This record gives sequence, C-alpha cells and structure tokens, in this order.
Amino acid sequence: MLKAFTRRSKPDTSSGDDGGTWGTVRFVLGLALLAWAVRSFLFAPFSIPSGSMLPTLYIGDYLMVAKWPYGYASVSFPFGIPSFDGRVLEGTPKRGDVVVFRHPTDPADLIKRVIAVPGDTIAVSGGRAILNGRALAQVPIAPARMPVSPNTPCKTVPPAAPQLAQAGDQIMCSYRAYRETLPGGPSYTVLDQVSGGPADDFGPVTVPAGHVFLMGDNRDDSLDSRFSSAEGGIALVPLDHLIGRAMVTFWSTDGSASYVLPWTWFTALRWDRIGNGYVDGRQ
Repeated sequence: MLKAFTRRSKPDTSSGDDGGTWGTVRFVLGLALLAWAVRSFLFAPFSIPSGSMLPTLYIGDYLMVAKWPYGYASVSFPFGIPSFDGRVLEGTPKRGDVVVFRHPTDPADLIKRVIAVPGDTIAVSGGRAILNGRALAQVPIAPARMPVSPNTPCKTVPPAAPQLAQAGDQIMCSYRAYRETLPGGPSYTVLDQVSGGPADDFGPVTVPAGHVFLMGDNRDDSLDSRFSSAEGGIALVPLDHLIGRAMVTFWSTDGSASYVLPWTWFTALRWDRIGNGYVDGRQ
C-alpha cells in the first residue's frame, strides 16, 4: 500500500537578527544626524565659565544659542567639520547682542556683548564707552547684588575689596553698577569695580569691515576687544568667528551639585535664572 507523504518545508536556519540590527543602526545614525543638524544650524548649548559678563550672566548659567542669525562658518559646526573659509548666509550682529564666538587665537568659545559694528568708531575714556564720538548713556543704579556660591565667589579686581552682606541665610556680594544704553535702545547693567583700570582708557579705533568690537559687562574683569591677543584679550573679532547669539538661560547651577548625587542637581538649581532672555539686548 502506498503511503501519502507530505513534503515538509526546509526549516529556515537564517537569523532574523540582521534586519533588527540594521534597523537599530539606522535609527542611531538618523538620531545622530538629526542632533548634528540641530546643533549646527539651529541651536547649541553653552555654559558660562567666568564672571566677565556679570551681572547679566552668572558662572554656571547654561544658555541656548541660536546659530542662524549671523550665518554659518566653519566654527558653526562641531569639531569644525566641514572646514571652509568665509561665511555663508552672513548676517551682521546688532549693537547690544550677546554673542558666542571662537577665540581668535585659542581653541576656546567665549561670550561677550557687541558694542560696535563695522564702520563704528569706538573709544573708552575714564571707563566710559564712547561710540562714534558720543559717550554712551550711563546712569548709576543700586549696587548689583549676587549670591555667593561655590562657583561664584565674591571676586574683585584690586584695589577693590569684596563687599559682603548677609541676607537671611544667604551671603550676598555687591558691586558698583550702572545702567548703560546703546543707540537704538538696548540697555543692560554693567559693573565698574575700580577707577583707572587697565582698559579704562582705550582708542579710538574704527571697526573695519568683517569685524566687531566686543566687551564684557563686568568691565574691569573682562579681557575683551580693548586688549590685544598678546595681552590675553581678543582684539577685534572677525565675523567668521561668531558662533551664534545668546537667547535664553535654560539651566543654572550654583556649583554645589555632585554628579553622583542626583538630588543635588535640583538643590543647586538657581530657579530664578531659568527663562532669562537676551535676544533684544535688554537685561
């Protein structure tokens, strides 16, 4: 008697992991490409490492920086890749803009305020900025008071001495302050710690095409465009070195947090700093 046999299909011995692995690789690569594009063309984070922009920016502030306002140069991209000369979609910053830029001679990113743009003549006399022959409006205001913390000591420029005061359970540091106003309206607070500082008299110089003149708001503690590279300053900064414009503080820590103690990330958080904006130059 003949027996009926059903033909069995050959077991599939191939692994199904290849498709899953490749899918994961594509997802990771796509995510990395998206992150690169956002950081290169739209926004990038920046942390404040020094007190040269006090009281506008505190050490430990984390800012979101807009990449598109001034166009794109090699410094706009992570690791300087792609590398090219010049700038595409170039835009000139406005006076009062707070800008992040690449140091002209060192591989470091810094932040300062634009005081003069191409064609402006800038000088400093007795610590007061003079733009196109006219002294900037500067009005004395109440001392700027900042809480002393692990990353923000009451640092002063000699011969100035620290001015400390107790406010509840917080020690506050006070600095002599002024409200400075640029032509067109942007105004902000500047600190003037000493009279006759090393850069209280400067210029005049005319800002050439393709450059900007930058200063820190903490005028006596800022190595800015008043100082040459040989003096540790930045001199006139080429537009090709601009990375972006400061927009908003999204995080700020007083330096007391520990990476291995996650709850301290929040106890060290300066809640009142979050959301501070810098787009219109008024701080």
